[in-house]
Amino acid sequence: MELHTLRSFTSAQKSRKRVGRGLGSSHGTYSTRGMKGQRARSGGSKGLKARGLKSFLLRVPKTGGFKSIHPKALVVNLDILETFYASGDTVTRENLFEKGIIREKKGARRGKNTPALSTRIKILSDGKLTKKLTITHCDVSEKAKAKIEAAGGTVEDRVKKSKQIKHKKKLLASSGQLPVKVTRT
Repeated sequence: MELHTLRSFTSAQKSRKRVGRGLGSSHGTYSTRGMKGQRARSGGSKGLKARGLKSFLLRVPKTGGFKSIHPKALVVNLDILETFYASGDTVTRENLFEKGIIREKKGARRGKNTPALSTRIKILSDGKLTKKLTITHCDVSEKAKAKIEAAGGTVEDRVKKSKQIKHKKKLLASSGQLPVKVTRT
């Protein structure tokens, strides 16, 4: 006896339902589909069409909450800067990445040893700082800025270009150098 010689019993094989073979077969006329409707038509058993959107929406569970499109800033505390940097050093995003304080985030190029340009880094005031540090290209909280300046360090402010342009326009307008638009009446 081998696998290819095995046969099932004829009584174990159920015969296929033969529909639509006349009234005497008891599966004639409507062929066990009932009268009319989408399920009576061909292809109706594959799934109903989405007739209304409301019934679909009622079936979908509610998901609350909010996800911002703006990425969150990577947080670095002052006590970490105290342990990793010597007095007189400058703290930049590249330094933080090289020392392993921050890691590469989504959006960064693979193979490049720089953090993604879209990732913001914010320095917070947790811990004590005794070393004189210069911080550039990082957002700094007000308390952290006060602690850094108290230790003798400096913080170079990041100014966005759009704010610079608006500020320039205001200065030109106040000094009278901005051209005035002439409107016809």
